[in-house]
Amino acid sequence: MTPANLQVSVDCVIFGYDDEGLKVLLIEQRDPTKEGDALTSIQTALPGDLILQDESLDDAAQRVLYELTRLEGVYMKQFHAFGDPNRVRQPKDQSWLQSFRNQPEARVLTVAYYGLVSLHDFTPEPASFAGSTKWVDVGEISDLAFDHNAIVTCAIDTLREQLESHYISFELLPKKFTLSQLQTLHEIVLDKKFDKRNFRKNVKRMSHVVPLDEKQTGVLHKPAQLFSFSPDSIEE
Repeated sequence: MTPANLQVSVDCVIFGYDDEGLKVLLIEQRDPTKEGDALTSIQTALPGDLILQDESLDDAAQRVLYELTRLEGVYMKQFHAFGDPNRVRQPKDQSWLQSFRNQPEARVLTVAYYGLVSLHDFTPEPASFAGSTKWVDVGEISDLAFDHNAIVTCAIDTLREQLESHYISFELLPKKFTLSQLQTLHEIVLDKKFDKRNFRKNVKRMSHVVPLDEKQTGVLHKPAQLFSFSPDSIEE
């Protein structure tokens, strides 16, 4: 048996939420055959790259995200590994790899992370070999590079499984939020409706959802009370 010519990468599924829907941050891979003002994208992908020799996986995920999008301080969690031998060997991917990788023929094992941001707080800026970045609604993602569609699908499933039990929904909300915003987020991510009265009754029993002596400002409707998330108040 021949040992694998193996490289390790990280890919980041960054979810963003802005009251209108759940979105994923994607980059446009640059066309290596174009230069200067003629730069064009050849396909869309998740932010990702090979890990460095002396860094941990967690450090690599944070570095790659910053290098490609200039995002930092993002909540990130490792959720799965993808190692199909043919995951980077499609013709559409090989032409790009041959221009940007020293060993484009090598097998690549990727460790995937999901990240959560409130789009009220973060604006990505493209860098490195990312021609541009864009937020795309999870229901409107088209064909991506490599096996990134499968990675996104797995990330969405993981997000739904962990949304309530890991208290991560608050990472997608502004620091101060309304109960309507919290309910809408849960309905969009979990793809189901909740009774408004029961949802609010359950939330108000949660010690980690703290009512503030503040209300919304700058809204046309009656301003709603604001709440914040207190992780130190989570009851075991």
